Amino acid sequence: MALIGFGTVGRAVAKIICENNSSGLRLTHICNRNIEKKKEAGVPSNIPSDVVWTDNVESVLNSDVDVVIELIGGLNPAGQIVRRALESGKSVVTANKQLIAREGLDLLQLASRNGCQIEFGASVAGGVPVLPALRTGLCGDRLHGIAGILNGTCNYILSRIENARIPFSEALEEAQARGYAEADASEDLDGGDARAKLSILALAGLHARVEPESIRARTIRAVDAVDFDYAAELGCTIRQISRADLKENILFADVGPCVVSSDSPFGRVPGQYGGDMAFLGAGAGGDPTAVAVVSDLMFVAQGLSAKFGGRNAAGRDAASSVSTPSISSDFESPWYLRFFVKDQPGIVARLAQILAAHHLNIDALLQKPGFEKSSLPFVITLEPCRDSQLHPALEEMAGLDFAIRPCLCLPVLR
Repeated sequence: MALIGFGTVGRAVAKIICENNSSGLRLTHICNRNIEKKKEAGVPSNIPSDVVWTDNVESVLNSDVDVVIELIGGLNPAGQIVRRALESGKSVVTANKQLIAREGLDLLQLASRNGCQIEFGASVAGGVPVLPALRTGLCGDRLHGIAGILNGTCNYILSRIENARIPFSEALEEAQARGYAEADASEDLDGGDARAKLSILALAGLHARVEPESIRARTIRAVDAVDFDYAAELGCTIRQISRADLKENILFADVGPCVVSSDSPFGRVPGQYGGDMAFLGAGAGGDPTAVAVVSDLMFVAQGLSAKFGGRNAAGRDAASSVSTPSISSDFESPWYLRFFVKDQPGIVARLAQILAAHHLNIDALLQKPGFEKSSLPFVITLEPCRDSQLHPALEEMAGLDFAIRPCLCLPVLR
């Protein structure tokens, strides 16, 4: 087998393959740009001397290897490499979430036509066997919904705000200093990474083809330390949640911060017959992702007729079993509304008037003492209503003269 991409994950994959002599896996090629420079940075001592090191992708694709491991990421040239490997009858293992989120079904069908496989268990929550569980462990069940914490950067930042009661900006700087967040962390903070993963899970578990960009993504940037104080009053905390519910031919999908019960699996994070299921573990980093890649390699090497959500993993039934539903973010749920206002008489009455005009029912009003009157935070929680019913009211509230920040609106998941 050939390894294309010798970065953090690639090194870990090579090390695991070469130290497990009983696995039946044999690494023959390692390919990367500027390969000599990569070798100077350090090579696992257990890599055999007969492994071919090259920066020529063509030599790998034209070789007689059975499996190509793609770990360079991104859409191109990774997509071209994966397609050419499959077209030549080579199976592919990849951790490329962006590629699978956008082209996963097409690649499954391409693999099927050429009698090979494509496996991508490492593309979502690398160290947590979510995709293998959907593919085999739950194939006798019928799933209608999926929800999860899919981005480690957001989970770290929100947890730090909660535990240290520090501002968002400080938590982000800390995450960047520790290497948990990129210098430009927009893809994580604004939900792009998580919605790509959610689209993969929707394909695997719900048999629904979803373009990542069609899923609404909400940022965590507006979450403040005070929100965790108010969430605690409700017996809750705040996490970035990715969720998808399939109802008839509509997929309700959304990524963003949500208020969740503190004693739920989401609050505790450091199918029909199966009930609610939660998978917890290390979902990011070189070693957990490498373990998932090697697990996929062994799955391919064993020649199993894999089941992908009850269908063949190579995609033989993909065209007939996967639907293309309409996408909506119009969930019905209770809501958490946090306001920052310049205190003056009649604020609550005015807000209540707007909510009543839109047929929205107040569940509770929370106001903690000790804040400056010039920047006073308080919370209104609402009884369940549709997203589409709430947002006209929010637009009207945004124009009120006493509002000094936009209202933070979070769904409450119970």
